[in-house]
Amino acid sequence: MPTSPPLTELSHDFAENTRLVTADSDAVKRVLVVLPTYQEADNLDDVLRRLRAAVPAADVLVVDDSSPDGTAEVAKAMAEELGRVDVLVRPKKSGLGSAYRVGFREGLARGYEVLVEMDSDLSHDPAVLPALLAALDQGAALVIGSRYIAGGRIPNWSLYRRSLSRYGNRYAARLLRLDVADATSGFRAYDAAALEQIDLDDVRAEGYGFQIEMTYRMSRLGPVLELPIHFVDRTRGSSKMSLPIVLEAFLLVSRWGVSERLSAIGWGPGVEPGLHIHGASEIPV
Repeated sequence: MPTSPPLTELSHDFAENTRLVTADSDAVKRVLVVLPTYQEADNLDDVLRRLRAAVPAADVLVVDDSSPDGTAEVAKAMAEELGRVDVLVRPKKSGLGSAYRVGFREGLARGYEVLVEMDSDLSHDPAVLPALLAALDQGAALVIGSRYIAGGRIPNWSLYRRSLSRYGNRYAARLLRLDVADATSGFRAYDAAALEQIDLDDVRAEGYGFQIEMTYRMSRLGPVLELPIHFVDRTRGSSKMSLPIVLEAFLLVSRWGVSERLSAIGWGPGVEPGLHIHGASEIPV
């Protein structure tokens, strides 16, 4: 299996002068969209085309975990066609959180001012990205595309899945004292100046746990805003949801909540770095 090339040797260099003008401001910012992929060959073409249409000046980094369905080859072909798409192929499945950490490190090293997370299965509508980016100009450290505020929707989810997600978010918000309705959403935009204050080596969670951990950490650095989105279930490919991912998120939130409360009364050191649950890292998005 091929090894990952060093990031500095990726074949499609990002344009150094790429800029994006947000809808509600004259501020000009460099934007990098990080797309973790595994087995997304059927979706990636559409995702990249719609991304380019929605935010023409944004750059894209596809982080693929050696998908056997040829996702990386699709990404490289689209990079040749569209430009400003770079592809990093990792040697094995290594997890959602680690894919974003790799992308964030590269984006910060290259001087991007905004880092974007989104799914590569068309669950997140790229047309919403300009609104997320514009919201950062209101002084937010993090802007989340939320399913659980007024205007947000999740069509086609079963009652069980909807309840698990909604009450999981409420549990996280209560224990971690977050004023956030959808801490597990994977559609979000980070202000790079705030993000670079986080030691990404200390962020070890995967899956939903990664999203909660990043929301928690970013909320300590600046305002977190939420904008309503319509989340659409994938129509091609299979979901990577698993029990280890859900378990990791539950244990992470519980441990952090208890740790924070003990620290408040002088009985503990405070919040510790993220947990790692065996199996969760083996299921990337």
